[in-house]
Amino acid sequence: MSNITLFSSSNVPAFARNNELSDTAKALTGGGTGSSVKRISIKGGVFRLVAGGKEIASIDDRHLDVVIVKAAPKVSRIFYEGAYDPERISGPDCWSNDGERPDASIKTPQHKTCMGCPQNEAGSGNGNSRACRFQQRLAVALANNLEGDVLQLTLPATSIFGKEDGDKRPLQAYARFLAVQTPPVNPEQIITRMKFDTKAEAPKLFFTPVRWLEEDEYDIVQKQADSEDAKRAVTMTVAQADGVKPKAELAIPGKPTKAAPKVEAEEEDEAPPPPKAKAKAKVEAEDDGGEPEVRKGGEKPNAVPTKKSKLADIVADWDDES
Repeated sequence: MSNITLFSSSNVPAFARNNELSDTAKALTGGGTGSSVKRISIKGGVFRLVAGGKEIASIDDRHLDVVIVKAAPKVSRIFYEGAYDPERISGPDCWSNDGERPDASIKTPQHKTCMGCPQNEAGSGNGNSRACRFQQRLAVALANNLEGDVLQLTLPATSIFGKEDGDKRPLQAYARFLAVQTPPVNPEQIITRMKFDTKAEAPKLFFTPVRWLEEDEYDIVQKQADSEDAKRAVTMTVAQADGVKPKAELAIPGKPTKAAPKVEAEEEDEAPPPPKAKAKAKVEAEDDGGEPEVRKGGEKPNAVPTKKSKLADIVADWDDES
């Protein structure tokens, strides 16, 4: 039995089912609990389980089967100012949960609207890209542990937008593929396979359906979608989920500046873009996640498979080594 399987909900004894962290647990974790949000990272083209900003497990498989239990209603935006410094990571300088206006908690937003923001202009980032990046936050559950943790998954623009190529579909193309079925299929009703694009330089995912959920599985997913963990997963930035302090809290007048908690840089979610290139030669435009193109009518894709497929034994491959 793996360490992850040992603590799955089906193995929890009756006396521990309504657990809250004890004083002993809080003392041993450093006096605080941090954020309860756990997340899946795709850093380096590998599926990783992250909690409190630290990687606690990873798998070698190039795919992962999940159920999308909840999604942020709109694509968000996030911006970091300055060059990336791996020794000092702090919260983003500006972000927007709805992609329209900066979050109300930001004291000095880059602009009053995202559309008119200079960080949204082509060329503000590296090459011809935008310094402010698109993101889509999802709450997912592992397909073979639906009653387990609800995990945050934050996708970059390249995994959100783009055209489908056969059964290789970015997130929005995948959602549209499900929506045109008869009857339409909702992502929370099926198991979805996330698979890395092995030809992409940066981590990029494609999505494909595996099978319908069973009735009892769907009941579990509905409860997970209403959980507080699911709500936090689709609203919190990765920095918030990892407990990274905002910049304003790092510099206190009259006191020595303390380094922010060291968090692994994640090019797939919140890592700032590299310094803007100064080359005079024309730089080829990057796919910075611009608005998706209007799709033209075409042949209707095949229906979602209804036969149950054998799922990879994902959870057994996880370990708790950091």
